[in-house]
Formats: sequence, structure tokens, C-alpha cells
Amino acid sequence: SSHFGPSFLREAGAASRVEKACLSRAGGRVAAMPQSGPRPRGGRPSLTSAAAFALATAASAPRAAHAFYLPGVAPIEYLEGGKVELKVNKLTSVKTQLPYGYYVLPYCQPESVQDSIENLGEILVGDMIENSPYEISMLQNISCKVLCRKDLKPEEKDKFRSMIEDEYTVNWLVDNLPGATRYTRRGSDASFTYMNGFPVGIERNMRYYVHNHVKLLLQYHSSPYDYEGYRIVGFEVEPHSMVQAVRSDPSEPSGLSGMCHEGAATPLYDLDQHTDIVFTYDVVWMESAQRWASRWDNYLKMTGGQIHWFSILNSLMIMLFLSGMVAMILLRTLYRDITKYNELATAEEAAEETGWKLVHGDVFRKPRHSKLLAVSVGSGMQIMGMSVVTLIFALFGFLSPAHRGALLQSMMLLFTFMGILAGYTTARLYKLCGGDDWKMATLLLAFLYPGIMFTVFFVLNLFIWGEKSSGAVPFTTMFALLVLWFGISVPLVFLGSYFGFRKEAISVPTRTNQIPRQIPVQPWFMKPIFTCLVGGILPFGAVFTELFFIMSSLWQHQFYYLFGFLALVLCILIVTCAEISIALTYFQLTSEDYNWWWRSFFSSASSALYVFLYSILYFSSRLNIEKPISMILYFGYMFLISLVFFLLTGSIGTIASFSFVKVIYGSIKID
Repeated sequence: SSHFGPSFLREAGAASRVEKACLSRAGGRVAAMPQSGPRPRGGRPSLTSAAAFALATAASAPRAAHAFYLPGVAPIEYLEGGKVELKVNKLTSVKTQLPYGYYVLPYCQPESVQDSIENLGEILVGDMIENSPYEISMLQNISCKVLCRKDLKPEEKDKFRSMIEDEYTVNWLVDNLPGATRYTRRGSDASFTYMNGFPVGIERNMRYYVHNHVKLLLQYHSSPYDYEGYRIVGFEVEPHSMVQAVRSDPSEPSGLSGMCHEGAATPLYDLDQHTDIVFTYDVVWMESAQRWASRWDNYLKMTGGQIHWFSILNSLMIMLFLSGMVAMILLRTLYRDITKYNELATAEEAAEETGWKLVHGDVFRKPRHSKLLAVSVGSGMQIMGMSVVTLIFALFGFLSPAHRGALLQSMMLLFTFMGILAGYTTARLYKLCGGDDWKMATLLLAFLYPGIMFTVFFVLNLFIWGEKSSGAVPFTTMFALLVLWFGISVPLVFLGSYFGFRKEAISVPTRTNQIPRQIPVQPWFMKPIFTCLVGGILPFGAVFTELFFIMSSLWQHQFYYLFGFLALVLCILIVTCAEISIALTYFQLTSEDYNWWWRSFFSSASSALYVFLYSILYFSSRLNIEKPISMILYFGYMFLISLVFFLLTGSIGTIASFSFVKVIYGSIKID
């Protein structure tokens, strides 16, 4: 966690449900049920919220690296009275999935709105970080300071209503720490959870209440022996809806001073009953024992770690079952068969031979559409390389939450640079299959799957642009993506392909007959569709629990930092895909069916079908999306995720099956 840890996502939970359950008209205001006072001191996150991986745990321990900070995420010390800047980010909604700029609503604006410099990842996720008129000074508490008073036009009221109906939340930043609202869970334990940001307002019985007063709870930590000044370690926002009493005060920057009464006698700010709105805020500083290096821990105090462990155990059981099956094949059947075939067989024994050895003259026969197979496997290895390196960086803490957009940006760049691995893999496989049109194969690799992804992304971006959302990627950024693709990825693909084709073709242990052997009629359970559909269940079963948390992170804007679990699940997925493809390939060969190339790819790649079907289930059971544009965005992006999963798992299955077939046919004597 902290500068060594979390991404921008939150563990799956019921933030929206908790919000609805915990919001109450307490003390005459619509607000969350807050807990005042400093937070309890939190140590390092437990395995439930950090990493199961020992490497991640070691890398993320701040005590072992308290003097080491990654570039760009060093702590800032503020002197007493020093200016603390509050920045505003986009407005987000789980219901629409369409972010908007903060100043789309008639909030108080500074004299000049200035955008923060954003990286590629921030732009792609629609971040719009801007300055604000809030004046905060270190250790100086403020009570009911008037920010501004604004007259509301009818169209501005309609905008507020629309945003409240769609459950939009406001996202603020102080010292690069996101403002969060604390919600208390009902029950005797008085536990709490955090929601990123705070609601624009609340709708009750067709009445709309705007949160026009906020209490900013800022926590600081000081250590005079280590550094001078104070470090900000916590930022909570407590939103309220109220009608403030204001009077003219020339000494205030806004020209107004206010009185904010919290109690049953204070009326709520009903949007329909007023023609103007007053925005006020409190600032409360509280000392905290929380260290700066672990200040993100509070955002990660989520339940669900036990679910992750059950998921890991479930996946391990699947993997052990498959490992036992493959071991049984290798140690019993293959050992017996190889021993038998290596003996000096009599003519009678040779006549009785059945099983996988009979197809030795056809097992390495060139498959149909070998060029497309080589391209698919190459693209899968490109995704595999990107995933592994990204997780390694994440485990060592380089993808800090302070670097917004770092995860997405690093994935984009790594995918680009892994083009050399894709080119090399495709060239080696295509040359093995006897292909000689290497230029066309390389062009297909460079443009087929990246082209599909870019086209879908571009079309979805047009829909977002039509909604005037800040999530629309500017055409300048689109051009930057094209430069990455054509300027870096394509040349690297050709470079990798050049190295791959220069090497000698992979030698295979058997010669291919000129005349293909006739394949006997296969039973129904050995038909390609059935075996592929069955094969995809186990890889999906190994990852579906973690998939739930990742989807909750993406679509419910929740924090997620479980890269240790994710790395473990990726390892299990790789082994599971390899073993299920090996097992199904062996059963296919024993039935004297030597068309195993594409079958080995689809045996594990079919798990992507289950991922997409699961996304439909998740959409209907967990999300409350109603707008057609939002539905198109959801299923469009889930199609891209499923396509990535399809290529990743399929390439693992094909390479594992080829290695298996090469080993077993190299272990027997062929007359």
C-alpha cells in the first residue's frame, strides 16, 4: 500500500449499498453517518488488503524502506500556516460510467481555472484535475467559511437534479490523497468503510438536496526528529445539506460570512425551494499516529480477504487436480506405451498397435490457417509479457497511487515494447508450420488484433464524445496512441519477426507423411465444440473470484490493490491453461485425431467466452446501468477484455500442447 502499493481501484464491496443504507437525515441534515475524531492507528495492511505474495509484502513494508521514496512520490512537509492546495477531479457515476468535469456543475470557481499536467493513463480514464477556490492553511481550523454565493438558473437546477438522480460523486485531492467519505456499517461493531469522493446530493421522495456544506477532516503526522514540518496522512470529507445564515462581511474574500447550524432545527437545502445557493466549508485538523508511508492503508481496510483466500484455495485445488491428471498420463500411460513401443515388436504386436503412436506421421502436419494461428499465439505472448512485467512492477511498488494513471500508462507502453516478443513467437511458429510468406504474417500480427482493439476503442470514444463527457479521449491523445502503435510497436514486431525467421526452424522428432491419415469417426464427447467448451470451464473457475473484484474496481470505482493475489492467480491460470490443453490434446491423439493445433488453442481460449457470459451476469445483478450509451460502453469494453483473455489463454494452451507433443513423440522409436 501507500507509495508502495494500491492502484486506483477499490476492493469489491457494497459501497453504493452502504451509501444508501447509511445515509440518514441525522441532526436535521442529509449526510453520511460520520465518526469524528482521529482514525485508529493502522499498521501495515494485513494479507486481506495488501498481498499474499511474500515478495509484495516485503516490497511494501515501509519500515524496511522508510528513507526510500520512489521518484515523484516523496512526501511534502508543510509548515504551520503554509498553504495546502485542494484540487478537484472529475465527477463520476456508477450508473452512467460517464465522467464529467467538476465545473460542469455551477460550483464556485477560482479566478482562473488551471488544469494539472496529465499523463497518458490519466487522460485515458478521463481524469480532469483542476485548481479550486478553497483556502486551506496547515493547522488552521476554519468554521463555516463562505466560499461563494451563486444564483441558480433553471438549466443549472436541472443539471443538479440530473447529476443527483444518476448518483454522481465529487472527487477532490489534497496532497495527492483522494477525499473519501466514511460510512458506518449498521450493527454493534461500528465498523466503517470508505467511499471514494462524496455524493453531489441526495434525492428523497422526489426532493433534491444538494450538499452545499462540507467538513474537511485533515489528518497530519509530525516527527521532529526525522523532518521539519507536518505531513498530511488523511483526508476525509463530511458532506452536509443545509441552509446557512449569511451576512455581508467586507473582511472576507467572498464578501460574506456565514453561520452553519447543525441540528434538527436547521432546514435542508432543497433545490426546488431556492433560487440561489451558498457554498460553505469547515476545516478540521487532527493529529494522527499514521505514518506518511502507510497513509493509503485506511483506503484499503476492506473485508473480503477471506474470500480471496478461498478463491486461491479453489484455484489451487483445480490446478492440483489437473496436475495429477497430467502426471498420471505421463507416468502411467505414456511410460507404459513408450516402453512397449521401444521393444522389438513382433509383426502381430505391430498390427495390434492403437493409440497416439499411430498418428506419428501426421501429428506435426501443417494446420489450416497456420498464419492466423501463429499471429494469434504471437499476440497472446505479447499480452502475457505485458501482464507479467506489469505485475512485477506492481509488486515492487512502482505503480504508486500517487502516480495517477501509472497502471494504465505502463500497460500501454509495455504492450508496445512487447511487440518484439510477439514478432519472434509468430515467426518461429509460422516457420515451424512451413510458412514462407513471413511479410504478410508479420503485417497481420502488427495490425489484426491491435486494429480490432483500436477500432472498438475509437467507436466507443465517439459515443463518449457525443455525450460531452470528460472521459472522451482527445484526438491529440488518439494521435499519440497511433504514434506508439505505428512508430514503436510495428517496427518492434518486424524486428522480432526478423530475428525469428533468421533462426533455424524448430526440429520435430517425426517426419510428416505425404498422404494424410484418415481420422476414424469420433464419439460425441470428443467433438471439437464439446471438448473446447469443457476445457474453458477450469481456467475460468480458477480466476472468476478475482475477476469479480477486478470488475468491481473497474465499474464501481472501488479501490483495488491486491497485486499479490493477482500474481498468484496469474501463475495458477498459466498452469491450468497449460494442463487442460495438454490433457485434452492427449485424449484427442489417443482417438487417432491429429488435428490438435487449433483444438489446443481453443481448449483454454474458450474460457474467454465464460468471462463475457459472466460480464452479462454481473451487469444484470450488480450494476444499475440504464442508459443505452452506458450499456454500449460496458459491453464494448468487456468485449475487449474478453478478447485479451482469449489470446492470452489460447497462446498458453498451444505452446504447452506443442511442447508436450514434441516430448512424447521424441521419446519413442519410429520405424
